[in-house]
Amino acid sequence: MSTKITPLNGIAFLSFPEQIELLRSELRGHFNFTKTPNQVYGELLYFETSDFFCGNKAENQNEQTSASAVELPYWARTAMLEPFILKFDSIGEAAGELKKIQRNWAPYQFTCFRRAELIQEKLPYINLKPRKFPLTIPQSPIGLYTLIDEHTLIASAKTSSFLPAGTLNFVEDHENPPSRAYLKIQESLTMANLFFGVDLPGENSRCFEAGACPGGWTWVLVNLGSKVFAVDRAELAPELMKNPLVTFQAHDAFTLKPEEIGDVDWIFSDVICYPERLLEWIKMWLATGRIKNMICTIKMQGEINWPLISEFAAIPDSKIVHLNYNKHELTWIHCEK
Repeated sequence: MSTKITPLNGIAFLSFPEQIELLRSELRGHFNFTKTPNQVYGELLYFETSDFFCGNKAENQNEQTSASAVELPYWARTAMLEPFILKFDSIGEAAGELKKIQRNWAPYQFTCFRRAELIQEKLPYINLKPRKFPLTIPQSPIGLYTLIDEHTLIASAKTSSFLPAGTLNFVEDHENPPSRAYLKIQESLTMANLFFGVDLPGENSRCFEAGACPGGWTWVLVNLGSKVFAVDRAELAPELMKNPLVTFQAHDAFTLKPEEIGDVDWIFSDVICYPERLLEWIKMWLATGRIKNMICTIKMQGEINWPLISEFAAIPDSKIVHLNYNKHELTWIHCEK
């Protein structure tokens, strides 16, 4: 058998780990897409259809998309936009054929793990290890491939993400942060930089964090050198309460008026609340014209209200993403240049 490439007339979505049912639910509820996948490879769903290629063209030129840019599911960490099947005899042949197409390839595997490792070793190096925050994501095309069996893989040079297999993992600090929520703000700030080119909060920044307890997000911000006005009904972790960069107020953050907060460079919220209330609060702040940068977690309450999510997405200079560190929630990022 010689190597053989067969183009596919479809699209494949790779779900976030252990969230394939949320992806399926989004396809039904958000896109009214009721077709059954033609193939399921672990957490990769392949649909023999071009229906998704009629969506609105993305405004962000930094997104890696096909010629017909599409609106993609939030719960897909990446998508194979121009998939093909590659039949091969040897590990060297598989790697060689992929290299002929482009330099950068990342694996997603659900079977033949050792064989996949050997193929990856023969491809040009890309960093698949957890990253240290802060970082800038290189905006270089990166393909995705998945072994189906020992002599067959499905792949796409064009994908919807600049991240290897659409995934960003950070080197974790298991000692200092007061909660694992710190990983969400690290990822969302990295995405804000990628999508909008905005600088991260720093020594000259004043941040307002709503619902800050126990302080995972505040911990990240003060380590970047920012001053943080943290508001919650409960106090932050003791070390943060003593930090000179932190000003704490015991209060319901959503009932404070902008004039009570003063000028801020960034607003953050990881508050557990109904999305309707969060949207109202966001619109109140944007109406002041005094805030350019906001990052808020949209916490889902049962079934997702997709028309409401579309209202968040319609706000100018904003983007909704599902983070690697999100679960049944989405992150709304707003940055004005």
